[in-house]
Amino acid sequence: MELKRVVVTGLGALTPIGNNIEEYWEGLRTGKSGCAPITYFDTEKFKTKFACEVKGFDPLEYFDRKEARKLDKFAQYALVSSDEAIKDAGINLDEVDKFRVGVIWGAGIGGLETFQDEVINFANGDGTPRFNPFFIPKMIADIAPGNISIKHGFMGPNYTTVSACASSANALIDALNYIRLGHCDVIVTGGSEAAVTQAGMGGFNAMHALSTRNDSPETASRPFDATRDGFVLGEGAGALILEEYEHAKARGAKIYAEVVGGGMSSDAYHMTAPHPDGIGVERVMQNCLRDAGVSSEVVDAINTHGTSTPLGDVAELKAISKIFGAHAADININSTKSMTGHLLGAAGAIEAIASILAIQHSVVPPTINHSVVDENIDPSLNLTLNKAQEKEVNYAMSNTFGFGGHNACVLFKKI
Repeated sequence: MELKRVVVTGLGALTPIGNNIEEYWEGLRTGKSGCAPITYFDTEKFKTKFACEVKGFDPLEYFDRKEARKLDKFAQYALVSSDEAIKDAGINLDEVDKFRVGVIWGAGIGGLETFQDEVINFANGDGTPRFNPFFIPKMIADIAPGNISIKHGFMGPNYTTVSACASSANALIDALNYIRLGHCDVIVTGGSEAAVTQAGMGGFNAMHALSTRNDSPETASRPFDATRDGFVLGEGAGALILEEYEHAKARGAKIYAEVVGGGMSSDAYHMTAPHPDGIGVERVMQNCLRDAGVSSEVVDAINTHGTSTPLGDVAELKAISKIFGAHAADININSTKSMTGHLLGAAGAIEAIASILAIQHSVVPPTINHSVVDENIDPSLNLTLNKAQEKEVNYAMSNTFGFGGHNACVLFKKI
């Protein structure tokens, strides 16, 4: 069976450095930090007092008051970003076969704020279980794609992938394969997360996973820097319209890039820590290249998982050096988490978009906040430090890994 080609025809973003694609790209290109003191709750008793929040987002600009109350923030983000992507793709909703349009969405946690608030309210009450009737449908992770499909009448496959921080990259790979196999013409894919909450910050602090650089939040996310001390929690959403190539060509759609490969693997090592030798990361990149049917020498840029954790950054770069060999020195490697923070289940989506925009603009966004060289990192690697670099990017790879040892890798090609 000959697999169908799959292209990207629409993009949408709601991020800590921009509330649409144009703003997001400008933030990436200029090396903007999205990190600042938390505004959502009192952080006096928290070890970490900062995060990468979405800024200037008013749900009432997008939803009426009644509708907004029924949606957790992560679902609001999903609807807003997917609306932008659908509009960007120029799909005629009256003409498209909606049985062949699906929604496959990633979320690592889902409605954490809803869950937190309902449990706190119950604990502070008299013991009578007075829960909001929308508690469950607001909280469950699959409600984001459910609401997208309900809004637009898309009746193809509809579900959420949950693999911690790899969730939206896994969603993208699933979408790729559904279209490749001929089951769908179009899939709305991506991911959203809204975990900047008391429960989210407290939980990650208890794991010693977050940076505690409270004296300088804007520089706290510093992947590959010797002084990195943990990741910075972010929030937001990224949406991509994946479409069968002939279907897109027939309607005269603009095409951002082709999705040529997707790989997955497992570390099978530890609940939260990466394998120190990067074995699972090596395998996921190998799987992605094999799936795309290309050699490692074609890759021009890699947007790493690069969370700014002491162990993870080194393990990933070791794996890149091993898989790409001498060619690794010619690749522009970066981590856009230095600007956006870590969007957990939405990370794969917004970083895939960053890779696609690098292809479009022939510019690789920087890894900001780097000042001290880590002696454990190969000095020959070009980590695109502190300033964007112009480069023709024909193939761009995006890596995303999650707690539980989940690894996902996607490869995009200029078309």
